[in-house]
Amino acid sequence: MVQACVSLTKKGRRCTIPADPGSAYCHLHRPDGTYQLQQQGRLGGGQLGLDLVADAGDLGDGGRSTGRSTPVRPAAPRPAPRGTANSRGVGPDTGVFTDGSCSPNPGPGGWGFVWVVDGTIVQEGSGDHPETTNNRMELTALIEALRVLPTDAEVTVYSDSNLCVKTLTEWAPTWERKGWPSDKKNLDLVRPALELVRARPGCRLQWIKAHVGYRWNEYADGLATTWMRR
Repeated sequence: MVQACVSLTKKGRRCTIPADPGSAYCHLHRPDGTYQLQQQGRLGGGQLGLDLVADAGDLGDGGRSTGRSTPVRPAAPRPAPRGTANSRGVGPDTGVFTDGSCSPNPGPGGWGFVWVVDGTIVQEGSGDHPETTNNRMELTALIEALRVLPTDAEVTVYSDSNLCVKTLTEWAPTWERKGWPSDKKNLDLVRPALELVRARPGCRLQWIKAHVGYRWNEYADGLATTWMRR
């Protein structure tokens, strides 16, 4: 596999393309809060050819949960992609990293997760839905990741959606005590997600900052946006 590491700049903001051409993507943030990303393929000489498209970055609610999934599969152990050109930090190399996407929001979207131990992929999964929201895809990514973890697993599960992390760790137990108020959105996902979290007391949900060069968060983002590259 040709290895490459590319750093781009646009309007003073740096973005990076990971070293693995099989999962290359980049983020060009714009003033309105959206970003651009897409992989087009490989060019001659090991260069990466990119086709940039818009992708909304905010959260939303109200989408449906119908769609398709790529079957979750154990991955053949392989080393982590080499660090990005952004030296701000590679991030944790052990944990379960989840992400969701939607463009436009609401609209078609996808989810993805990757389980990594000491920089080696143990398992990954992804899927997409024709009509959904970013928030629902973030929750779906957490659900699908938790389902593959054994109940005695002791691992940190990362999400770059602080809203989803707080929903499951702070707010959902209160909603449950109040009989799951009908004005709360996405309860069809929140309720099973909470059950999965409780069934795995050794797993800890933690927020991770997005789009700052954390290797496995970016990898999960690439899985969640696979549907854009079909």
